[in-house]
Amino acid sequence: MNDAPHTDDLLLGGRVRLVQPPDGYRAAIDPVLLAAATAAEPGERVLDVGAGTAAASLCLAARVPGVRVVGLEKHAEVAAFARHNIDLNGLQGQTWVVVGDLLNPPPMVAPASFDRVMMNPPYLKADAATAPPDPWKAAANVEGEATLAHWIAFAAAMLKGRGILTLVHRADRVDEILALLYGRFGCTVLFPLWPKQGEAARRVLIATQRGGKGPAKLAAGLVLHEADGRYTQAAEAVLRDGAALSL
Repeated sequence: MNDAPHTDDLLLGGRVRLVQPPDGYRAAIDPVLLAAATAAEPGERVLDVGAGTAAASLCLAARVPGVRVVGLEKHAEVAAFARHNIDLNGLQGQTWVVVGDLLNPPPMVAPASFDRVMMNPPYLKADAATAPPDPWKAAANVEGEATLAHWIAFAAAMLKGRGILTLVHRADRVDEILALLYGRFGCTVLFPLWPKQGEAARRVLIATQRGGKGPAKLAAGLVLHEADGRYTQAAEAVLRDGAALSL
């Protein structure tokens, strides 16, 4: 990343340091929640698709010593931040980032070689939104050549038999996601993220098994904020203390 302008931020109550650009796309709580919902175990190999600056990868690696996380990031300049963050957190040998496109992945990202895939795809369809002028923010928020269908098909191809896909997305695209999962995945768990008690969910975490045959399940989910805007105790346990989310 050389001397690129950046900020130095903390995740998981300071357990993870994250250097990221001061403008454009910046990691918020979604990758932290995604990592918390990825129930990896030591020795498992996890693919983080669209790794960005490695926020989700690093949060998972910090919580599960011994897990091996490979991040796939399309943009070389973003991957440079991710590699710096891996070094900054001393997670070399446990976490890697490779540059490549899910439509044409590099050799290190081989089919049927991962126990788990986690991903935070762009939330907006290309024909339903105006892309932000910042290219990083545009790539993170608006689908490009790779649509949501491509993301899910790629995850299915990368997973070992009975491997688990975990993703975070907008709640108003759940019907589309479930349709795309059908025939490839099963035993799907929907985990709503409620902004406040009594408010409709805007985000949802989804965990689903490749080749799974069981029925879908709607979990109780997580309420993020109290009425006064503070994080709930349950949200604090995940975002500050590094607790896992059980899907």
